[in-house]
Amino acid sequence: MATLSAEPALHGWLILDKPVGIGSTQAVGAVKRALREGGYAKVKVGHGGTLDPLASGVLPVALGEATKLAGRLLGGDKEYEFTIAFGVETDTLDGEGIAVATSERRPTLDGIAAVLPRFTGKIEQTPPAYSALKIGGKPAYARARAGEAVNMAARSVTVRRLEILPVSGPEKVAHGKEFVTLSALVSKGTYIRSLARDIALALETRGHVAMLRRTRAEPFGLASAISLDKLAELGKGRRLEQALLPPAAGLDDIPALPVTPDQARLLRQGQKLIGTSAPPGLHLATADGVPVALVEVSGPEVRVVRGFNL
Repeated sequence: MATLSAEPALHGWLILDKPVGIGSTQAVGAVKRALREGGYAKVKVGHGGTLDPLASGVLPVALGEATKLAGRLLGGDKEYEFTIAFGVETDTLDGEGIAVATSERRPTLDGIAAVLPRFTGKIEQTPPAYSALKIGGKPAYARARAGEAVNMAARSVTVRRLEILPVSGPEKVAHGKEFVTLSALVSKGTYIRSLARDIALALETRGHVAMLRRTRAEPFGLASAISLDKLAELGKGRRLEQALLPPAAGLDDIPALPVTPDQARLLRQGQKLIGTSAPPGLHLATADGVPVALVEVSGPEVRVVRGFNL
């Protein structure tokens, strides 16, 4: 009996608009399922940054050779929209937790706007006890759920932009005495739940995150994201290529370094190139537009940081 030939292996990025209610690992599982249903060759799949089950939005998923670049996304800036519900602080700092403190005080929009500059720039922040940060080799959330007292150390993070967001769309919560929706562009390691808690405290009240949506995980935004329903549809129709971004899309901030076929062969073998005039720093070596390797240029030398098998 004749069998259908497998679709080619996919290398690149699928950007998901993850819904509330599932974790990043489950979203990666949905991508693997779409690949199987489409008959695509098996490849490695991984995500470029965890997104909590209670958060929705941009989750970059790397396929094949793009997984070699997923780690770079972890250090990139992230953009969020989030709603603070005032009056109650929970142990998890979100709507699923147990109330640990309450306040009758409700801030005004002018009052909120006045404190936001205090949380812009480089700030000290204490991560939530319910986070994936490890303490003694064990995730903090596991210790907190076991009833242990968890003391989280403060860390420096950078909030590049923080502003009150004009309200529109079904996911937004209207501004009022009880709520405010903000937009933030933040550095690696910033916890929006902690930011919401600290803003509420600065306003002499308590608060927690009622809505959290990631709108950008640099360099990817919602414009290139697809829903899980669309992912499943494309997988069943063997049309995942329509949503696939090339591996180099994760390197938009890296300049290209064109190389000759002979130079590409040397780089693929892990050898250095000598005699380049390119400026120092990271570059994406390409041959006829095909990524060859992520390389580091230092003086006349070009050294392979990460090679690609494309």
